[in-house]
Amino acid sequence: MRKSVFVGVLVLALIVALSAVSAIAGEKKVIKVSIGVNDVHPLTVSMKKFGEVVASRTGGRYDVQLYPNAQLGDDVRATEAVRAGQLEMTPPTTSPLTGLSKELAVFDLPFLFPDAPTAWKVLDGPFGQRMLDGMAAKNLKALGFWENGFRQLSNSVREVKSPADVKGMKVRTMENAIHLAAWRALGANPTPMPFSEVFTALQQKTIDGQENAINTIYLQKLYEVQKFTTLTGHIYSPFIVLMNQKLWESLPQEDQKIFMEANVIGRDFLRQLNKDSAETQIAALRQAGMTVTELTPAQLKLFQDAVQPVYKQFEDRIGKQLIEEIRAEIQKASK
Repeated sequence: MRKSVFVGVLVLALIVALSAVSAIAGEKKVIKVSIGVNDVHPLTVSMKKFGEVVASRTGGRYDVQLYPNAQLGDDVRATEAVRAGQLEMTPPTTSPLTGLSKELAVFDLPFLFPDAPTAWKVLDGPFGQRMLDGMAAKNLKALGFWENGFRQLSNSVREVKSPADVKGMKVRTMENAIHLAAWRALGANPTPMPFSEVFTALQQKTIDGQENAINTIYLQKLYEVQKFTTLTGHIYSPFIVLMNQKLWESLPQEDQKIFMEANVIGRDFLRQLNKDSAETQIAALRQAGMTVTELTPAQLKLFQDAVQPVYKQFEDRIGKQLIEEIRAEIQKASK
C-alpha cells in the first residue's frame, strides 16, 4: 500500500514537472529581427550575439530569429513593420529614418565626427540617450546605437583624390536629403536606390559608384564590380536597434533589463569586430585588385570645405540648436 502511494506521488510529481516544463516551453517568445545586410556582416554576427545573450539569461524563454539580406524588407519597410507590430525588431541605419524623426538627420551631416571613439562617447552619452528616448513617440523602443562605421566612396571610373575627381560621377546614395546635397556640393550626380539593387546596378554600369562602410564594401563583394575606393570617411553612420514599443512595455522588468544588457554586449562586440577587421579588410580589397586611396589632411580638407554649405542648408530642418548641441558634445568628447 505504502509502495503504491509512493509510486502515485512520484507519478503526480512527474506530471506536475512535465506540465511546468510544457508551460515554460509554451511561453517562449519569438523575436523576429529584420537585417538589411548579409549573414556574414558584422551587424548580423553581433545581432546573433545579442540573441544568444537574451536566450542564455532568460533560460531560453526568447528565441531571437534573424532575417538578413532584407528578406523582410529594406530598412524603411522593416521599421514601419516594427512600428505596426507586424515585426518585433530591426537595426536599421539612422539615415533612411530621417523622414520619421528629423532629429536623426543630425548624424548625416558630413564630417561631423572626427573619429569612432568620439562618436561612441556622444552616442552612448546623454545626447544619444535623448535621441533614443525620442523614438518612443513613434511607437519604437530604441535600445541603443550600434556601429556601421564611416562611409567611404567606391567607384569604377577613376581614383578619387579631390572633389574635382568626383565631378559628374553617378554615385548611389540612400534616399536622404543631406546625403544628396553633400554629393551635389562635391559635384557628383547622386542617384538614390535600395541597397539590394546596388551590386547589379554597378555591374551593369547604371551607376559609377556608391558609398558605404569598408565592411559593407568588402563583405558585399563590391570589389568584383568596383576598381577604386577612397577613404573619405565623409559620414559616420550608426545603426539604431529598434523594438516595437508595445512589445517592450509588455516585457517583465527583469526581461527588459536583460535585453538592455544584451544590447550593450552586442554593441561593444560589433565595435570591436569593426576595429579588428578594418585594416584586414582594406588589405583584402587591395589584394582583390582594388586601388584603395588614403587622403592626406590637405586633400581631406578640400572635401570638408566643399560640403560646409550643407550645414547652413539644413540648419532650419534639423534645428540650429541641435547642431550646436552635438558639436559641443563632440568637442567635449574629443578632449
